[in-house]
Parts: sequence; structure tokens; C-alpha cells
Amino acid sequence: MEEIVFERLSSPHRPYVGELRRLLEKMEAPFRRGDRVGIKLHWGERENRSFLPPDYAREISLWVKAAGAFPFLFDTTVLYSGGRRKAEDSLQTAAEHGYTEGFLGCPVVIADGMDGRSVVDLQTDYSHFSSVQVADIFDRADGYVIFSHFKGHMEAGFGGAIKNLSMGFASRAQKQRMHADIRPLLKPGKCIKCGVCVDVCPTGAAQFGEDGLPTYDHDVCIGCAQCIGLCPNMALKIEWETDATVFQEKLVETAAAVWRKIEGRTVLINALLNITTECDCWPGDNPTIHPDQGFVGAYHPIRIDEESMRIVGEETFDSAHPGIPWKRQFSYAREIGF
Repeated sequence: MEEIVFERLSSPHRPYVGELRRLLEKMEAPFRRGDRVGIKLHWGERENRSFLPPDYAREISLWVKAAGAFPFLFDTTVLYSGGRRKAEDSLQTAAEHGYTEGFLGCPVVIADGMDGRSVVDLQTDYSHFSSVQVADIFDRADGYVIFSHFKGHMEAGFGGAIKNLSMGFASRAQKQRMHADIRPLLKPGKCIKCGVCVDVCPTGAAQFGEDGLPTYDHDVCIGCAQCIGLCPNMALKIEWETDATVFQEKLVETAAAVWRKIEGRTVLINALLNITTECDCWPGDNPTIHPDQGFVGAYHPIRIDEESMRIVGEETFDSAHPGIPWKRQFSYAREIGF
């Protein structure tokens, strides 16, 4: 079994399904007949035009089926407003982008649940997180295919398998924890007094005030961000500012915690196609910064992202996002034994 497989493009015509098929033929499936296999990917934000077409997901689904397993596609909801914050909207966005069960031949699901509360806390021993909260998907799949679009990112410098395992698996609260260390701040004009924040607060820091609006005791608050992540009307301020190096480390810690759960039963594929400045969450124009290269397959997220970076070239991302310490992802991963 080769540790890294690179299938270079042999045709100028998109989609490059033939190249992906040849790569899959060289990969060893770490799952057995009858297994349930989750295919983790990003089907693109509403109005985004750089997301990968569903043709590749269908090819992976066929490959899983050929092994006698049962595939399903999944992603998680997001913090920001748009076409993927609510599960219903995200599934609609997926369908609009061609990610339907009819085309793919397998179900499409939201891993953190239709209400965003199907999550699990994974205990860790890392510097930034003593636990990370991610979608409760591990009992629903026996194996995984992590299919990542390799491209730029404004805070991570680049996005590939590491980011797909961290932000991609994370609950909305964990996404917030990675972006910042915060306490909730209410925007009264947007609050509908639904009580979700009071209901999900693990310490009782959120309580209803005399006027019916929630209040937050910052001395009791532990900064878990459940209230921000689950507020249905985005009535709590989201602070996105964070130290760039710390962000890389938090990203890696979350990915490492997920990897502990799925290592040994996972195939990873990076698509080095339509390599854009920003991620597929970006609506509107998203400039391409490097020509299409092909597909990389591997069995470890650090190795596949390092090889993808080698093929595309560091200068591509340094030029797109100067000053972002993305190399810290690789050095920190080794420091924590990832």
C-alpha cells in the first residue's frame, strides 16, 4: 500500500472523473463489506462558484459500493448566516449544487443534527482544549472518506484535510472556540426570547432577566460558545478576532481529536483543482491562484496536506495570504503527536 498516491491530470476537460477513478483504483479501502462509510466533504456555500461539482462525490460513492459498503455524504452546519447555518437550508444548498441522493446514489445528511445538537465532547490533553465538541457521527459510520478541496483560506492560509477534519467535523460551538476566546454579548433588537441560550448553557450563566431578555454572568460563563452557536436568530455577537498562530494550533487540536476516533479506517483525498484564494464558504468572486493539478490520496491528514502543499507550492499561499503562519499546523501537529 503506497503511503501517498498522486494522480496527475491527463485531460484538460472538467470534471476530471477519470483521474479520480484511477486514483481510487490505487487506494486500499480500510472498510469491509456491509460497513457504513461516511464521505465528508464541503458542498459549497450559497452563491459560491468554486465548490467541487458532485461528480467526484458520486465517483467516491460508487467506489465505496464496489467494496460492498454503504456510503452516505455528510457535512456540519456553520456559525455565520447564509445557506448552511440551519440544517434545512444546508440540505437545500446541497441540492441546489447537485448533491442529491438521486444523483449520488447515497443519502446526504447533516452530521450535527437538524437542530445542531447532535454533538459529542471528545476529551483531549492539549494546550488549548481539554475537550473538543464535534458532530456525533462516530457510531453512525464504520469507515470514512475525507474528500477535501485544497485551496486558500484567510485565517488558515490553506484549507485541506486538516481543516476538513477540524472545522468540518466541529459543532458550531467548537467552531466559535477555534476562532476566538469570547463571552456572549446580546444584540437586544434581534433577540426573540426563545430561551435556547438559557436551555443549553452548561453552567447557568445564561438566565432570563425581568424584561424577558436573557442575561449572561461572565464570571460564571466558561466560554463554551454553545449559546452563540445555537442561537436561532444570531442575536449574540460573534467575535472572530484571534491570534493567527493560536488559530493554527486550535485547528490542529480539533483535527487531532477527530483523528483519534477514525484513524485506521479512513481514506483521505485532496482535490488540487480550482485552487482559489478563499474557501468554498466564500460567495461571489473567488480568484483562482494556481492551475489544476490532480488528486492526492493518502491515509494520514498531515501527510496528504504536506504533499499537496509541495505540489502546489508554498509561494502560492504565501502570496495570497501574506503573514499567515500556516506552517505552524505541521510543526504543532508533530509536537502533540498527531
